[in-house]
Amino acid sequence: MKKITVYSTQACPWCHRAKDYLKSKNVVFEDVDVSVNEPKAEEMVNLSGQSGVPVIKIDDEIIVGFDQTRIDAALAKTPK
Repeated sequence: MKKITVYSTQACPWCHRAKDYLKSKNVVFEDVDVSVNEPKAEEMVNLSGQSGVPVIKIDDEIIVGFDQTRIDAALAKTPK
């Protein structure tokens, strides 16, 4: 099973779209609200080099923004 984390904020419409998309595909993920969790916000910046949300981590792949094509490709990869 893939380990998926979505770094997001409540006010971000693209975050809601990304999470809704994952839910529509019946994907289980951890939702981290970086507006209230400073250590996780720092973790997100360290992983992605970005302070904008959403940042989606699928296993070891980092996707900045809601990029449906990259999400689908990362979900389709078989684990190593």
